[in-house]
Amino acid sequence: MKAAIGIKVASCSLVGIFAVVAIAAPLASRNQTPAANAAEITGKVDAYIAAEMRAEKIPGLALGIVRDGQMIKAQGYGMANVELDVPVKPETIFQTGSVGKQFTATAIMMLVEDGKIRLDDPIDKYFAGAPAAWNTITVRNLLTHTSGIPDYESDSLTKKDAAFIDLRKDYTEAELFQKFASLPLAFPPGSKSSYSNTGYLLLGILIHRVTGQFYGDVLQERIFRPLGMTSTRIISEADIIPNRASGYRLVKGEIKNQEWVSPSLNTTADGALYTNIVDMAKWDAALYTEKLLKKANLDQMWSPVRLNSGKLYPYGFGWRVTQVNGHKLIEHGGAWQGFTTQISRYVDDRLTVIVLTNLDSDHSQPDKIAHEVASLYNSALTRAQQKPR
Repeated sequence: MKAAIGIKVASCSLVGIFAVVAIAAPLASRNQTPAANAAEITGKVDAYIAAEMRAEKIPGLALGIVRDGQMIKAQGYGMANVELDVPVKPETIFQTGSVGKQFTATAIMMLVEDGKIRLDDPIDKYFAGAPAAWNTITVRNLLTHTSGIPDYESDSLTKKDAAFIDLRKDYTEAELFQKFASLPLAFPPGSKSSYSNTGYLLLGILIHRVTGQFYGDVLQERIFRPLGMTSTRIISEADIIPNRASGYRLVKGEIKNQEWVSPSLNTTADGALYTNIVDMAKWDAALYTEKLLKKANLDQMWSPVRLNSGKLYPYGFGWRVTQVNGHKLIEHGGAWQGFTTQISRYVDDRLTVIVLTNLDSDHSQPDKIAHEVASLYNSALTRAQQKPR
């Protein structure tokens, strides 16, 4: 996932932040849990979130619970902006980090349905001047992190004072392509899966080359506007964006503002979006339908990739694909610029948990929070290491 990074910009004491403020949105009436039991679950969830925010020192968090395509809990906790004392609410906008990859993958599959891309096309079909080593890399390999192209955010490529990609520098798509084309493959395509932001950044360039449109415009035209996701868009720190949260990191126990990243690197297809839990609930509901893609193609996105060896690896197209006690779980997390995110879809149970925070990934665990909250709504989703509540 996109990594959280940080510099010294501003600091303030953490004292007082974690007297958690909660703002709830009107909820749908389709929660089928008896009223008393529902109130008890809500109380447990709120208590757990408050305790976890104190433990992890998370300034602000938004939680969305969706059942059968309907939001049954939409709530903000803590601060969206610490300096201005602005509380989180359901409409508060966070950065997605790598949760954005599922939208990139969906756009690719739309182009597959349009007949403009084939999953097993070698990518040099779309990238003139690609190195010979890319001749056997397919679009499917980019989607499933099986291309062998190294992750530009890997430890070996982010060494201090010698980073392969300078996050403070603007690059054109052509410049990024040339940089990535110079990297030797880490392994033969399809032989293993190794998470690569580079692959998804290249998918965004591929979308641009196939459609003639910036990938973010394709997402707006074909996904966000049709679904009414009015708060979801490409990151722009220059634009005035109502309800935008600030991202934070912890340094020796003190909260600091997020680090600045160049505008061009905040628009790439590996995870550079703004969204909120209201829009993510609309996204979740659409995934139970064929509004965006045919069911067969959605199923393909949510199927583990088969490696050259025949073994399955639990990643599809922009989604991790696992199970909990026999219950299928499709999920993904993200981290970028002092934000962390998680969407966990328990599709057999038609239950989805969305967690958005404004703290760096070294100190916040939205996946842990999402899994714990899911188990409070359905004890069958309690993991072996979790203690029943």
